[in-house]
Amino acid sequence: MLFNSLQFVLFFPIVVILYFLVPHKYRWALLLVASYVFYMGWNAAYALLLLTSTVVTYGASLLMAAPKLQRYKKLFLVLSIVINLGILFTFKYFNFFFSGLYAVLDALHIAYTEIPYSLVLPVGISFYTFQALGYSIDVYRGDVPVQKHFGKYALFVSFFPQLVAGPIERSKNLLPQFDEVHRFNYENAAAGLRLMAWGYFKKIVIADTVCVAVNTVYNHVEAYDGVALIAATLLFTIQIFCDFSGYSDIARGCARIMGFRLMKNFDHPYFATSIKDFWRRWHISLSTWFKDYVYIPLGGNRKGEARTCLNLMITFLVSGLWHGANWTFVIWGGLHGLLQVIGRITKRPREACCRAVRLDKVPRVHGVIQMLITFCFVAFGWIFFRANSLHDAGYVITHLFAVDSLSFSSVFSVLKMMFGTRAEVYRLLLTLPVFVIASVLDYKVSLSRLITRRPAAVRYILYLLIILYMALMARSDMQDFIYFQF
Repeated sequence: MLFNSLQFVLFFPIVVILYFLVPHKYRWALLLVASYVFYMGWNAAYALLLLTSTVVTYGASLLMAAPKLQRYKKLFLVLSIVINLGILFTFKYFNFFFSGLYAVLDALHIAYTEIPYSLVLPVGISFYTFQALGYSIDVYRGDVPVQKHFGKYALFVSFFPQLVAGPIERSKNLLPQFDEVHRFNYENAAAGLRLMAWGYFKKIVIADTVCVAVNTVYNHVEAYDGVALIAATLLFTIQIFCDFSGYSDIARGCARIMGFRLMKNFDHPYFATSIKDFWRRWHISLSTWFKDYVYIPLGGNRKGEARTCLNLMITFLVSGLWHGANWTFVIWGGLHGLLQVIGRITKRPREACCRAVRLDKVPRVHGVIQMLITFCFVAFGWIFFRANSLHDAGYVITHLFAVDSLSFSSVFSVLKMMFGTRAEVYRLLLTLPVFVIASVLDYKVSLSRLITRRPAAVRYILYLLIILYMALMARSDMQDFIYFQF
């Protein structure tokens, strides 16, 4: 079931009404049923995979917590990890792995028989697998008590607002909330609806609009060069943020209405002043997951500079592979790892240069320069993330700056070619500036705070205008959320 579908528009209010009508002790069951109904809206059969991951991690955690089985504690954790990653490998990485193996065998002139294999990737499998594994590891470490109530644990793994595309919640944050008594609260409802509205605006008004031009160019890159490739890359930078953060905002808003607090997954990432800062702001739930369960266990920054750089590279390469079974994602992750390593190595020389040219005396100017440089690096990295193949990524990079002349009319003509019609370009020009201004205001003072400080009459008029604006500017053909493929 999609957030941007009529089914969800009907489903969610019914769930909320029932949630506040049902006695507290039965609410977990209502939400569990609702979560599985929500997930089975894509493919009912794949709910069995969700249930398998739940049963395995639940059982392994119970065994790890059993006093008489402490000598086998690590074995139970390993089994939990192997089974869950085995399921993930089977559905997501099997073809990627064997295509690489076949390429090696071809290069060595070794005969082989290809294994016929075709499975549809279950929606959200990477998200709920990592959430469940995080719980298993936390129980093994003793960071959280084992959850003995299977129903509540199953709800933790499948909680429908964040099931498909995160945020990837930690058990110590979400599980205790299922025991809290939530009563309907106007402030929670209003805050949740504002979050949902902002998320829907980013998704159906901005992301779905620029998606048309991005797909036109990136699905046929060799038909374009110069301005079109630059425009498509910059528009994808906007699309990926609005699409993914839009989902997270809707998820957090849904949960907030019912009284649940999900972690913030994005914190103005394009205002970051370094790649390291970017990853403190982008997909926070995933970056902190990799930090806690991959980077730190590898040694983190505790074993010298060389080992720290190696740990960073490994973590980001694995993060890239998590996003997709394609070398483009691996290179994207490796690029971000390399930029972080370079950032560490060059920190002192860069600081010395800033002092030499007195940039440290004008921190605002210095901050803007850092933001622009970081944004350019991030946008360049998105080329690999969006490209359909390494060949396409290479073509985009080598033809990106093949610009003969640049004027408003030439840019408008290119945009018209990318979007297909003049009306679509006008839609972009009427929506993108609104998003940019709103984003800057939210970064500076918080849009929510600005709105809630207005008198009630002003607030409701503003809400009505926002709804009308979204209705006028939203595209009729809804697009899937990008991160569903992960």
